[in-house]
Amino acid sequence: MVEWNQQQDNETIPPDHALILTAIIPSPRDLEIARVLGWYRIPFRFAPKIVQVDFIAFYQPAAFGKGHEHCVETFASVRGVELTTRREIIQKEPNHPRADEEYYKIQLGPLTQLKNPIRADKWKRITFLYTTGSRFANAKTINDLVVHSDEREVLWRSLREKAAEFQAQSDQDPQSEDLDENILAMLGELHLIREKTDWYQGI
Repeated sequence: MVEWNQQQDNETIPPDHALILTAIIPSPRDLEIARVLGWYRIPFRFAPKIVQVDFIAFYQPAAFGKGHEHCVETFASVRGVELTTRREIIQKEPNHPRADEEYYKIQLGPLTQLKNPIRADKWKRITFLYTTGSRFANAKTINDLVVHSDEREVLWRSLREKAAEFQAQSDQDPQSEDLDENILAMLGELHLIREKTDWYQGI
């Protein structure tokens, strides 16, 4: 049975303290994979520094068409993270150009559809953006997800702690504590986001 939850009340909204990664979902096919099969993939070399979050909110680019483009309409809880190859994730495409590249395979809970989409305003070329449950619950636009400068250190520390829990159970190297330019972009410095976002085509 396909799992798809319509957001009805506060019980389905991530808690205020939740760590959320807003992440691009390249196409309707990829969203269907997340919905039916319960996973989402990110090429390791393009992935954000920390993917061990509580929830993922899916940002839909132009491929979703009029009325559904440049917005977040769905989110899901994160149930696990695995580093593997694309060949292992999508075994029906062994000859894909990226078949032997490393990918994060993120296991998901049921998708929940927002009653009111969170739409992009000025910044539409979003790939990854960290936010919190409290901001997500009240957001009307992507800009509402942005954490302010005084919150960023707190959010980054929480993300590192979450990643440390995962690393303690794996052989991955500890994450750097530095807030470099890429991390600042994902923590809300939207002007630092690079315009070259076509890497997600054909992932």
